This record gives sequence, C-alpha cells and structure tokens, in this order.
Amino acid sequence: MDIYQHFRKEEQPFIDQVLSWKEQVELTFQPKLTDFLDPREQQIVEMLIGTSQEELKIYKHGGGHGAERKRMVIAPFYEVVTQDSCQLTLLEASYQDKFITIEHRDVMGAFMSLGVHRKKLGDIFAGDGTIQIILAEEIAAYVIANLTSIKKANVIFEERDLSSMQIKKEQWIETDKTVSSLRLDAVLKEIYKLSRKDAAAYIQKLQVKVNYRVVDDNKFHLQEGDLISLRGKGRSKLMAIKGVSKKDKWKISVATLK
Repeated sequence: MDIYQHFRKEEQPFIDQVLSWKEQVELTFQPKLTDFLDPREQQIVEMLIGTSQEELKIYKHGGGHGAERKRMVIAPFYEVVTQDSCQLTLLEASYQDKFITIEHRDVMGAFMSLGVHRKKLGDIFAGDGTIQIILAEEIAAYVIANLTSIKKANVIFEERDLSSMQIKKEQWIETDKTVSSLRLDAVLKEIYKLSRKDAAAYIQKLQVKVNYRVVDDNKFHLQEGDLISLRGKGRSKLMAIKGVSKKDKWKISVATLK
C-alpha cells in the first residue's frame, strides 16, 4: 500500500523524515527527540507510528496545558519517558506595558534575528507586561545572553518552572456555511466575508496559511480538519464537510477563533 496516498504531496518530505526517525529508533534502540512540531506535524507522527505499535511509543509535551507546538519523543516501548525527556525550558521577562505594546510577532521577530532555527521555539505568550517563551533546553543559555531587547524595550530573560507558563484562553465559535466549492479561495470568501477577488488577492500575496504553511494556489483543495490562517483576520478551522446541497453547494461547518 502506498503510504503517501493518505497525505498531501507537500507533506511527503516530512513523512520521509518521520519514517527515518522510526527506522533509527528501531535499529539503535535509542529514543529520538524531535524539535518543536506544529499540530499537523504531530498528527502525522501519530498516524505513521501510532499508539498501537508494539515496539515503539510516542510522547509529546509543549510546556503546559493547551500548548500548540510540542516536542515529541519516539522511543522503544520499554523506555521510561517523562516530561523531562522533552528537554524544554521556559524563559520569562517583564516590560513596562504602560509605555510599549509587545505582541507575539514582536517576540518572534526578535528571536529569529538571533539566527536560531524556528523549530527550536515553542509557544510564546506576550501581554500584561510579561513575555514567556518555551524553547529547546539546548539553546536557553544562548537566548538569555543575546535576546536583550524586543521592540524598544530592554528585557532580561530568566528561567522559570514550566508550571508558571500562562495558559492561552481561546474561544472558538462554530457555524454552518455553504460554499460553491472546497477550493481555498471559495472557503476563504465565506469564512471571512470577502469578495472572491479579495480572497484570491490575499492568497497571491502569501497572506494565507493552511496547517501552518503558506499556500499560494487559489485552487488548493481543503480537507476536513484543516486549520486556516489569514493574516490580520485570524484563524479558522474546517470542522466538517457535510455533503452537497440540492443546489450543488458544499455544506460545511467552520469554527473561527474569537
């Protein structure tokens, strides 16, 4: 059976990587710790290795309840795997929020300017005068020494216990809609109340992501469970595809992040 038939073409390189991790663990009997994976990548690992493997097990942790990006451990079934196995560090800094506003993208930009790979960074919290970042333990000392300013604020990061991570409060609102097709531009149009022309323009300007990856094809075919992100207008999920109406329209259920 061709394993790739269950996934999109653009996911094939990651599938190959996961299969190589699996083979590595089976051959060496040593656990494999990944970098931070987004939820879709975590799902692929679980689909390829699963929980029914007699020889292997998987464990994931992102630093706190509700964490989105997580490191995963693929290990022999007999290996003892704990939260510490994921080698996470929580860094925290404070700033004067009366004088400056720091957002998620500001922290991300400052972090990336250090030349550190994105895969080494987990979730970020910024607000109410506090910045928290979850990152790979192996780069914590480097980040503390070099990430000393964000936007116009001087910051000093210190390590904190993972239990101190602030929980993101997200509220998703689910609604039913009908769309002319499951193409990205058609679904984008209905979810965000755009014209078809504007939806296409956002896609061409590389301002739309599906499952955390930029998509530049208006005809990109969406599937149940896809997470959509439109820059400046928030996130949404294609929760369910409910079939075709009498007027040949697709009936879908979508959730938008409030």
